[in-house]
Amino acid sequence: MTCWTLGRSMLRGIIAACLGLMVSIAAADDIHVVSSGGFAAAYRALAPGFEKQTGHHLVIGWGPSMGETPQAIPNRLARGEEIDVVIMVGTSLDELISRGKVLDAQHQLLARSRIGLAVKAGAARPDISTMEGLKKALLAAKSIAYSDSASGVFLSTVLIPRMGIAEQIKSKSRMIPAEPVGQVVARGEAEIGLQQISELLPIPGIDLVGALPDAAQQITPFSAGIVADSKGPEAAKALISYLASPTAAPLIRQTGLDPVNDNAH
Repeated sequence: MTCWTLGRSMLRGIIAACLGLMVSIAAADDIHVVSSGGFAAAYRALAPGFEKQTGHHLVIGWGPSMGETPQAIPNRLARGEEIDVVIMVGTSLDELISRGKVLDAQHQLLARSRIGLAVKAGAARPDISTMEGLKKALLAAKSIAYSDSASGVFLSTVLIPRMGIAEQIKSKSRMIPAEPVGQVVARGEAEIGLQQISELLPIPGIDLVGALPDAAQQITPFSAGIVADSKGPEAAKALISYLASPTAAPLIRQTGLDPVNDNAH
């Protein structure tokens, strides 16, 4: 083989490699995602693997599934923010689907979550293994905090009235907007905090006492959906498939959620 032939061969190889890189770059998309706090820890754990596998770049924002704060996902969509995928409480996602904001055919249940109770790190842990124990703990607490999302709405409008203690704890209870309840407990601004376990676990400075007893529990589904005016629906679909896959299940479980597609169960 002559030097000229070798040189042309190398040149063709370089050109082919460059063209392949250009195709790869062209195929990679920015995927704009907004997730509620309940799935946040799982998303943080899973995002690097998806980016490495696909080459897509994830642009993440955070916001509650409901509520009046500007960060709330429905309010972000109403403002016309560039969003491709939303990850949120299933009932709130269903509402967005009914309003045509999210595609009906492209949404997927990812995991289910339980409500837990936390105290400041090192504080005494009340026995909440029974309804009577939970009631006693709430009555004895000097201050109580819960979220302005699904778990907090359930606690304030359903569970606490059903327990017959709404009036007794009204003055010492407050709903926390747009901030993890665990942070309020860690600062000492609430003696007891109640929120999704997956939202309490990542917070430093608190101890998770445990899940509420079954009779006081509400299982919250977290789902993902593609926004109707997404600029990259195929990339968005790939992300949702990845998050819902059995491969993702172990990391989801580690964050305190029950994955829906788990080969181990």
